Amino acid sequence: MEKSMTLTHKTFMAKPGEVERKWYLVDATDKVVGRLASDIAMILMGKHRPTYTPHVDTGDYVVVTNVDKVVFTGRKWENKRYTWTTGYTRLRSESAAERMAKHPEMILREAVRRMLPKNKLAVKMLGKLKLYNIRILLSNRKLLRLASRSDSRIGLVIRYKD
Repeated sequence: MEKSMTLTHKTFMAKPGEVERKWYLVDATDKVVGRLASDIAMILMGKHRPTYTPHVDTGDYVVVTNVDKVVFTGRKWENKRYTWTTGYTRLRSESAAERMAKHPEMILREAVRRMLPKNKLAVKMLGKLKLYNIRILLSNRKLLRLASRSDSRIGLVIRYKD
C-alpha cells in the first residue's frame, strides 16, 4: 500500500518588522527621467524582491545623486508643463526647464511619486527616496550617515547599473 503525499504551499506574507532594508545608490547623470523613475519606484515598492507583499512596505532605500543632470527625450524641456492648484480660481503652471532651474530634485520626485500606488503606503515609500544635487564622493559609511540622519537601520549600499 502506497502512502500518498500531499504538498501544501503557503503564500508568504511579509510582516512590517521583519523586512530587512537595503540601500541603493543611483547616479542620475544622463539618465532619462521616466525610465529612471520607473526603476526607482519598483525598488521603493519592493517589487524587485520575491517577498513582495502589496499591503506591507517591503521596499528599500534609494539615494539618488546628480539629479540636476537628468535628461528628457524629445522636446519635453519646453513642451512638458507641471500644473498645480493654489486654492484660488486659476491653475499655476511652469515648464520642465523652469522647474529644473528652481527645484531640480522635484522633477524626479514627482515622476517617482506618480508611479507609486495611490494609498497611504506611498507616503512611506516616498520617504525612503533621498535626492541630492551633488556628486557624493564619500565612503559608503559617510554616505549612509548623510542619507539616514533620522533612520536607525542601516543596510548596505548597492550600485545601480543600467
